[in-house]
Amino acid sequence: MAQRASWKGFLSVGALSCSVALYAAASTSERISLHMINRKTGNRLRRQYVDEETGDLVENEDQVKGYEVAKGDYVTLDAQEVADLVPDGNKTISVGGFLACGAIDTAYLDRPYFLAPTDAPSAEVLALLAAGMAERKVAALCDAVLFRRVRRLLVRPVTQGGALIASTLNFNYEVRSAQEAFADIPDTPLSGEMLDLATHIIRSKPGTFDPEALDDRYEAALAALVRAKIEGKPLPKAKPRREAKVVSLLDALRASAGAGKPAGRSRKRAASEKTSSEKTSAAARGRKSATRKAG
Repeated sequence: MAQRASWKGFLSVGALSCSVALYAAASTSERISLHMINRKTGNRLRRQYVDEETGDLVENEDQVKGYEVAKGDYVTLDAQEVADLVPDGNKTISVGGFLACGAIDTAYLDRPYFLAPTDAPSAEVLALLAAGMAERKVAALCDAVLFRRVRRLLVRPVTQGGALIASTLNFNYEVRSAQEAFADIPDTPLSGEMLDLATHIIRSKPGTFDPEALDDRYEAALAALVRAKIEGKPLPKAKPRREAKVVSLLDALRASAGAGKPAGRSRKRAASEKTSSEKTSAAARGRKSATRKAG
């Protein structure tokens, strides 16, 4: 079954325009969904709205949204009043400009969508645009009315296939300040050995990104639990949690680097100490030999 488009419209770059559609690039629909059940009857439960003061059930026609201006004091907003705030859209994703792919902090990236053409002529235009953006290593900053709001999107070329990813951007008020988040973190003095060991560990553990490795362990465990319940098999046992031992940062770095193997300048210091020790031993042997000759 073909994926359903989340939005359809046009992409415009100056006088250039083509018909496009947005398809959700990530979804949680495949996750196991659990329902609330009446333990006594086995029937599914349904939520209902009740007045918190009277306890009476409130019907749909009497439900309105409200904003609390003071404790227990609300200003109500009718559905039509809220609907009138939705901006008029022209079904167009308008490119405002191009910028380097890494120019926007990833904290602003919200939901990703595949940006795809809806017909053959549009496919040619979009392929040309994607190729040009990939060649220049740039992304497009766009504006559109999506899902009842004026949204800004970052459209980026995908490394393979000549496709484009359009990510909605979080609004500025939604992104918290990194400076405030790290304001209370104290400065940590680092010794030369610590930095040597840390860089050695980083160099010794090169990695690659494998999407197949992004497995949801909780989801897999939940599926195994449900399957065991259905088949009447023994329930899977939870693995005991290991308590982490408290060790010093330097000891942890030494252990991670390979049982305290020296790295970088540490290796130089170790070699210098070895040479010095060898010279001392040779001098001592020389003194003993001279003493025996004098005797």
